[in-house]
Amino acid sequence: MLEKKHHRIWLIGGTSESRELAIALIKAQIACLISVTTETARSLYPQDPLIQVWVGKINPTQINSFVQQQDIAAILDASHPFAREISQLAIATAANNQLPYLRYERPHTLTISGHNDSAPQLSQNSSSVLYLDNFDTLIAGDYLTGHRVLLTIGYRHLSLFRPWQQNCTLFARILPSINALQAALDAGFTPNRIIAIRPPLTLDFERSLLSHWQISLLVTKASGQAGGEQIKHQLARELNLQLLIIKRPPINYPQQTSDISVSVQFCHQAVT
Repeated sequence: MLEKKHHRIWLIGGTSESRELAIALIKAQIACLISVTTETARSLYPQDPLIQVWVGKINPTQINSFVQQQDIAAILDASHPFAREISQLAIATAANNQLPYLRYERPHTLTISGHNDSAPQLSQNSSSVLYLDNFDTLIAGDYLTGHRVLLTIGYRHLSLFRPWQQNCTLFARILPSINALQAALDAGFTPNRIIAIRPPLTLDFERSLLSHWQISLLVTKASGQAGGEQIKHQLARELNLQLLIIKRPPINYPQQTSDISVSVQFCHQAVT
């Protein structure tokens, strides 16, 4: 007689929050498969018999067989707030396979007092914060002209800024990877306007970089405290910088939480 498999949680990882969730699941004695996209991300997680780290890009055409072969009982989505594609794919897969789905969403960072999402425009001479719905709105508008701009947005959207290389002075902070560096070079960034470093970064380091490059406008994503957003708010106020933040993409999650204990309880119910 074949031994019955133990049901596992599919934890969509690659973030610092997913590490915290993995540790919590280990303590609760809940087995999980953690998916990440790079070998570097594998090192985020402790070695334990209850967890397996799967490295690779999820193929949409094979995802249904993936959850069946991996004996997935539920999906706990702790992917990056801007990883819209994998979240949408996970939601659809959960529905197709009648699996429980829970989104673990990192908390939003509070804005600086006096500034909010509805700020009408960036002032040329004063510190301000502006939220935009997406990168298309940023590229189509006249927000960057004449500024010394630091982009801390990852590498996937750098190509959008190539037409702006002649209208402002652009700098990019990216992860130290071949793909990221090549994307920056292809987008027209010269080596002296690229810094490749892995977060988290200290407040002092961020301050020194902004001062060294004489940045007047900082562009980032609404990635929460784990993405260093709070530090950028603080430095914008301290250095009288203009801060432009791209909002998180809107996704209709079936259910979500920012509470690790709620996530663990969800997983426990799914495997018992």
